[in-house]
Amino acid sequence: MSQGQKARVQEQFGASAAAYVTSVGHAGGPDLDLLVRWGRARAAARALDLATGAGHTALAFSEFIPSVIATDLTLPMLGVARAFVAERGRRAVRFLAADVEALPFRDESFDLVTCRIAAHHFPAILPAMREAARVLRRGGSLLLQDILGHEDPAAAAFILEVERRRDPSHVRSAPRLEWLAFLRAAGLTVIDDAVIEKERVWDDWTGRMRMRPDARADLERFVREAPAACRAAFDFRLADGRVVAFTDRMLLLRADKD
Repeated sequence: MSQGQKARVQEQFGASAAAYVTSVGHAGGPDLDLLVRWGRARAAARALDLATGAGHTALAFSEFIPSVIATDLTLPMLGVARAFVAERGRRAVRFLAADVEALPFRDESFDLVTCRIAAHHFPAILPAMREAARVLRRGGSLLLQDILGHEDPAAAAFILEVERRRDPSHVRSAPRLEWLAFLRAAGLTVIDDAVIEKERVWDDWTGRMRMRPDARADLERFVREAPAACRAAFDFRLADGRVVAFTDRMLLLRADKD
């Protein structure tokens, strides 16, 4: 991972780590339920959770997998994840600082690799997917979820600006066809896929990133003044001149190693 992007991620999420423990969108929902359903069907003994964040995915998978290792680039995030999982009495999860582009594990070390709502922070997706494939045993599965990139260039440019103003460590959300190409190039075959909508409540979404009042006001103005078609692409809702919420589409993929 490039040093500049690594520093942006660590700065952004180091200070915001605690807020992710209570984030409703990260804690659960039909998206995590589907990943868990796919994971249960694989009967894995050892799993790796990449860019674990506050540890919600690692916690969910530790309910039925004997050994789960959760990695993240940001030490404060690992700290809150470790505390969060320990409070729930899970002893199967271990935590380790690691870069997704240089995982400190031997080839074919895991039956299952998960990566949930994180890849839009990676400077390049393909190197991370190749590392995930490398540490997967043959026949193992990568279970992945990320924000689905929009196919329309104007809508994609609009939401990219919104995301980057809110979170400077956001790189880009890839559309479905790009994801399929990345996984194929990494030696993985997509077996299952789904798209699930997730509502983002504006106050929670911007507040989690500790935006300055002036920066948040500028962002709201940018959204209000954007073309109606761009706002409609993400179902932005406004009330009394204020942004209330919008909707992300999440792409979920299960890809197996041949």
